[in-house]
Amino acid sequence: MITQYFYPENFKSSDIAFELAKRGHHVDALVGIPNYPQGKYHKGYGLFSKRKEKIDGVNIYRVFQTPRGAKASSIGLALNYLTYALSATLWILFYFIFKKKYDACIVFQVSPITQVIPAVILKKIRKTPVYTWVLDVWPDSFVSSLPPGKSKGLVRAVTSFSEWAYKNSTKLLVTSPGMKPLLCRKHDYSEKIMLFHNWCDDILAMPCDAEISFGGKFVIMMAGSINDGIGIPYLLPVIENLKDEENVLFVFVGGGPMEQEFRSLVQEKALNNVAFTGQVPFTKIPSYYKKADMMLLSLKKTDMPHLKATIPGRLQSYMSAGKPVLAMIDEGARNMITTADCGFCVPAGDSEGLEKLIHSIIKMDKAALQEKGNNGRLYFEKHFTKEQSITKLEEIIRQLCH
Repeated sequence: MITQYFYPENFKSSDIAFELAKRGHHVDALVGIPNYPQGKYHKGYGLFSKRKEKIDGVNIYRVFQTPRGAKASSIGLALNYLTYALSATLWILFYFIFKKKYDACIVFQVSPITQVIPAVILKKIRKTPVYTWVLDVWPDSFVSSLPPGKSKGLVRAVTSFSEWAYKNSTKLLVTSPGMKPLLCRKHDYSEKIMLFHNWCDDILAMPCDAEISFGGKFVIMMAGSINDGIGIPYLLPVIENLKDEENVLFVFVGGGPMEQEFRSLVQEKALNNVAFTGQVPFTKIPSYYKKADMMLLSLKKTDMPHLKATIPGRLQSYMSAGKPVLAMIDEGARNMITTADCGFCVPAGDSEGLEKLIHSIIKMDKAALQEKGNNGRLYFEKHFTKEQSITKLEEIIRQLCH
């Protein structure tokens, strides 16, 4: 496993490694010193501590990388990305190529794509197949983060490098069908692209150990990070226009970089139909989900194709909980919701459409509404459990090993 992001950071890379080790595979993980999301090294980790350890059967090697910084500035991120890529490459060249011959190298490819470099070098020297799990499509993810007036030369360079990384990957694993045409815009990688769904914890299997009440109101709940991506400017008018619907309450469970700004906007408008919980322990999440009538999913309106194809991880979580989904989102998630018949959708940015949808939903029979949630749960059980996903990964790897 090659990735900057690993336990104790909360990423699916850890799930893959630990589950494969649990199933009897020998797993080594070449990772960074944990510093996400705070931007500084996690307590107990640093340049001279816990650089090599074994957790749940996984041999973990933590290579040097600079912390991303509390504000994750462009300079801080650039240094963070480059120091990991360089350090991990040196570990490959001076240690891992001599250690053993691996059957597979899995790259957990969220941003940055530079994480693929040490894997490709291992492939070229030891013929190790590289399985790149593409969660952030590059160069799109990089370009969308640039300020106006971005350098065309820089974009061309990143585009060329991204193509090199994907070209040199043995297999490209994608989380949604909509990602395939994005990866194949310049070269046809269709033969190496395989669908590999994201997964989530089984919310219904977790205990509800907290007494939570929202006064018997119709609760429209969003769980997860409150960030720029959820499209606060499109959600706020909907909340404001529904303030006279006394029985409707919007609940936002979780913290995030935009939480305080969102709270301030709600306070400025004196909206009393919104509740914020702040960051809550994951063990409390099932207790909140239990009180929701609908789970809200939204992404901001964008022209970026990679964002339109995105299926946010919180969708699987909603389906796991057996709750109907109310979505203001583009085709990636919308297609899944339609296929599973687990909710109601309007396009990203369609505030007026979402408001009308809510007016109609609150008049629905509760049994009919819950049927949507039941459909989502069935779809989760069929496609989105961790056990099924790791088994699928084993099957993909065995195709080249035998």
